Amino acid sequence: MGDVVAESKVDFGAFAVLNKWPSLANQRQPDREPYQVIEGTLDQCISAFMEKPAATRHLYEIRTAAQPPLVTGILSPEQVIELSRWREFL
Repeated sequence: MGDVVAESKVDFGAFAVLNKWPSLANQRQPDREPYQVIEGTLDQCISAFMEKPAATRHLYEIRTAAQPPLVTGILSPEQVIELSRWREFL
């Protein structure tokens, strides 16, 4: 993935929304819709996500405009963590 990142430009200033899934016993409730926690830039949403306790991060997702190949329209917790790491290098 290192080569892909080196050749890819990620716009961390792009509009994004951090959403949280309703949960019960720390598990997503798939029959409910996620709700907005914050809206701002992709950078702000990544920062807000990383401030959440690691044990609850699976309940969050970031929605933004796709920026292939690294950024999809809905970013999973694993993708957000990877982008947070790459952001430090870019």
